[in-house]
Amino acid sequence: MKILVLLLTLAAACASQLAAVARPNLLVIVGDDMGYADVGFHDSKDIPTPHLDALAASGVRFTNGYVSGPYCSPTRAGLLTGRYQQRFGHEYNSGGAGGGLPVTETTLADRLKAAGYATGLVGKWHLGASAAMHPQRRGFDEFFGFLGGAHSYVSSDGLLRGTAPAGAVGYLTDAFGREAVAFVEKHRSRPWFLYLAFNAVHTPMHADDARLAKFSGIADQRRRTYAAMMLAMDDAIGLVRRKLAETGQEQNTLVTFISDNGGPTMVGVTVNGSTNTPLRGSKRTTLEGGVRVPYVVSWPGTLRPGVFASPVIQLDLHTTALAAAGVAVKPEWKLDGVNLLPFLRGDKTGAPHAALYWRFGGQMAIRAGDFKLVRYDLAADGASGLSDVQLFNLHDDIGETKNLVAAQPAKVQELQAQWERWNVGNIPPPIGEASDPTAKVRKKGAQKKQP
Repeated sequence: MKILVLLLTLAAACASQLAAVARPNLLVIVGDDMGYADVGFHDSKDIPTPHLDALAASGVRFTNGYVSGPYCSPTRAGLLTGRYQQRFGHEYNSGGAGGGLPVTETTLADRLKAAGYATGLVGKWHLGASAAMHPQRRGFDEFFGFLGGAHSYVSSDGLLRGTAPAGAVGYLTDAFGREAVAFVEKHRSRPWFLYLAFNAVHTPMHADDARLAKFSGIADQRRRTYAAMMLAMDDAIGLVRRKLAETGQEQNTLVTFISDNGGPTMVGVTVNGSTNTPLRGSKRTTLEGGVRVPYVVSWPGTLRPGVFASPVIQLDLHTTALAAAGVAVKPEWKLDGVNLLPFLRGDKTGAPHAALYWRFGGQMAIRAGDFKLVRYDLAADGASGLSDVQLFNLHDDIGETKNLVAAQPAKVQELQAQWERWNVGNIPPPIGEASDPTAKVRKKGAQKKQP
């Protein structure tokens, strides 16, 4: 009997180890304030991104990939919770109560850590600077980076390893690449989750001389610096992917890549030299240029490379990662994201979402099928105030140039009602300029027009 018990115990232990080996590593990469047009797989002509292009070629490229807001912190909150950030009051960079991601919310790191994953964050947090909101209190075993929304690329002031100053590290994007490589090497014997959250290519515009020299043909200084910063991020991603291959982890690692919002191109934002062509609009607007982003999912050996055309959102990456890790989603989590794996494997057909939704202060949008209803900040057009509601068919008009409101009033009514039903489940947005960044932009625009 004792021998039987021993054998059963050993069998259970072996099964547990095999299950752990079978679970994929999860690498979630986020770029910051990237222009939609500024990667090779979106036909960039002046900025080479060979490593991002290779990642896209190895996996699925989403031609209608979105984020749930046009601003840095809210979309990161949505990514890590798998929920529209308006559900819990994180509509702007100031976050919810307490100035960050509310502690009532559970993160992807929390869930994966509970499932036995090693968890790490390298890069930008921007979800609260208080002790209660520190990454290592939100599910991350390890943290190397900074807590705020922007950071110098050449100074280490404010850079942390855990809760202690990190010391001098050199050019910041390169440092993030090295730290990510070290994490991948360190945890190669167990399943891991790494959130690699670059601050490139957010301002301040700092590039190293060697990379700047490679873009001497770009006349505009800001664009030249931006190109060098993009190249640095691409180089760092290449280092991480090379380490995955060297350590035999490439086939067992699910890698995702997005930008946190569109490129900032309009007056009143921290313009960085990005380009959103062929999209209209900018960061801080609900036009396509603010919320449609480069979006890639790669899992060599499991997902066949290709292109996916149905609209998806960054919230889906949370649910997809949980599914890949074998973590069952509970109804009480109230996730808004969809598991994309059945669609990417061909087990499911059709669109993952009936509609996608946005609210950013007075701005709003809904996309259902090819149609998008939107109200946006007129600063995108060099004016002030908010636009009237406009309707576009994105299949025929990706640049949102042909307003169909007069031609299709029934569609306008349908989408407006659908958006309002979604909005019932949200916390009302904070009121006033202290909370609403679009109000600040509108006020600046109005002041400039005064005689």
